[in-house]
Amino acid sequence: MTKFTHPIRIYYEDTDFSGVVYHAAYLKFFERGRTEALRSSGVHHTELLQRDEPLAFVVRKMTTEWIAPAKIDDVLEVRTGFTGAKGARMFLAQEIWREETLIARADVEAACMSLSGKPRRLPVDVAAKISPT
Repeated sequence: MTKFTHPIRIYYEDTDFSGVVYHAAYLKFFERGRTEALRSSGVHHTELLQRDEPLAFVVRKMTTEWIAPAKIDDVLEVRTGFTGAKGARMFLAQEIWREETLIARADVEAACMSLSGKPRRLPVDVAAKISPT
């Protein structure tokens, strides 16, 4: 599985009162990692919106596991790999690392949708770009 990496620095706004990253902040970090992985693969959200039928991705299911705390001023790395695509869905595995320490991981199922909220099969060109190698 090809993994794409995206750096994240932890700011005060990402933490709770104790300086530890608040659990919901990881969802934003995973989202940024997915967006950058798509971009690195040649799939851009703005281009999806400019198709004859505009398309978008939505997270359908996400399983997360928090393993170790991250703290203010940490520099983390979000690693994202595409693990499959079928019909309207794409599957990703994500991890967040601080140097050699695994902080969190997520398995994600995202769906391709029309802007009216109807599932749409992944376009052939998009599926080819995110196909696991």
